[in-house]
Amino acid sequence: MQEISATRRGTVIYLLVWLFLGCALGGVVSLASETPLANAMLFAIPMNLWYAFAAGYSAYYLCRAYPLGTRGAAPTAMVLALAAIVLGFLWLIIGNVWNSVCLLLGVGWSGIVITPQLSVLIVVLGVLLYGFAVALHYLVIEFVRAKNAEQRELESLLMAQEAELRMLRTQIDPHFLFNSLNSISALTSQDPKSARRMTLELASFFRQSLGMEAHKKVTLGEEMVLIRHFLAIEQVRFGERLLVEEEIGEGAAECLVPPMIIQPLVENAVKHGICNMPEGGTIRIIARRAGSMLHIGVANPVDEDMASIRSEGHGIGLTNVRQRLSGAYKHEAGIQWGRHENSFGVDITMPAQTSEEGD
Repeated sequence: MQEISATRRGTVIYLLVWLFLGCALGGVVSLASETPLANAMLFAIPMNLWYAFAAGYSAYYLCRAYPLGTRGAAPTAMVLALAAIVLGFLWLIIGNVWNSVCLLLGVGWSGIVITPQLSVLIVVLGVLLYGFAVALHYLVIEFVRAKNAEQRELESLLMAQEAELRMLRTQIDPHFLFNSLNSISALTSQDPKSARRMTLELASFFRQSLGMEAHKKVTLGEEMVLIRHFLAIEQVRFGERLLVEEEIGEGAAECLVPPMIIQPLVENAVKHGICNMPEGGTIRIIARRAGSMLHIGVANPVDEDMASIRSEGHGIGLTNVRQRLSGAYKHEAGIQWGRHENSFGVDITMPAQTSEEGD
């Protein structure tokens, strides 16, 4: 009963059904006892609305106490049948009391003659209507249970997805940290000043990344601040061999992206591109908004052998980004990569959102 009356709409529908049944009962009473229709309706409709609540609450608590498939079909059927018979006779008693009140009014359109045949009919109808109430409550209870189970499953999937995304994000920090510490170790004896500057940049990088960790998404502008810290660290290592070009289109910097979604791509560009080329090269980072979509590209020169390895999609960076995009945007986002002449490029496409709910 609580599930049905939980909303105003459910209550109205429930009462309208029983009102319709009351009108039908009034018609049956009128035909069975040759009573004027007005008298039959005055007798049947109020009595039926009372029975709607009496049968409704009784059926609700019994359906709760005897869920389907838990106590056996026979005990459940016996309890429900006994309750239906008791409510049927109780309905007859209430009907007689209500009819007595109507007869006391002393007007021609109130009161009926309750014959033995009509009494039996009222009890039988009471049993049948109680069965209707039981079936209705079982249906509603099972529907609510299935809905709650689906909601719990969805919540579990969301929690698992968030845990997976956190795991994927935490994979980035150790991967980058190990490379940076190795570089600082190498610079300590050769260039202590550069090693100190690299240490400070590394501290700034992780301070920025920790600030972003609490957010599911950050603006592309904030992501680019992190990228610049990263590239400043790498430029200490490579000096003039590493050049950077940025092209952030209008409206792109305000779009939201998963934190550290570009950093693995830039790190791969350094590791698989600049690191393997004695003459170095230029890393190009491009971002533009096209309607409801945001396009981000990272391109760098590559050695021929390393280009073939990356073209097969090996490496933690590309795999991480692909999984995080799939977890955050499903089929709405995608990533593509490939080699064009002596350049390797990675292109990301995702919804252009400026709020957590999306545009």
